[in-house]
Amino acid sequence: MASTDSTKALPAEFADLERFGDWILATEPERYAKRLASTMEQMQELYDAVFPRMQPALDFIDGKYEWHDLPEEGRHLFHLLQSLVMVSFPIEVWKQARVPDSGAAYLDVVREPVV
Repeated sequence: MASTDSTKALPAEFADLERFGDWILATEPERYAKRLASTMEQMQELYDAVFPRMQPALDFIDGKYEWHDLPEEGRHLFHLLQSLVMVSFPIEVWKQARVPDSGAAYLDVVREPVV
């Protein structure tokens, strides 16, 4: 499947997860904004679909390619896993999108890993 604005291609083994293309975001600020703009139901749907596929996804990324040779579809898969991490605390711990008792505080990531 070709990438569009709302759907980004994943490796064939993970094509069923392409419905979460709007979660395939390259930067932490984008992922955080998506988390804050999403309902708990939307985050739960992502979590329930991607979490069971996490180890196969990591095996795909780590087992087939060197980081510098990772194709675009593999990078999309990695970014989807990063979104899974982004929603894990709200789903598993806080039961809400925002960090509890944080008021108006926020962090800006100044440097991210290059992927």
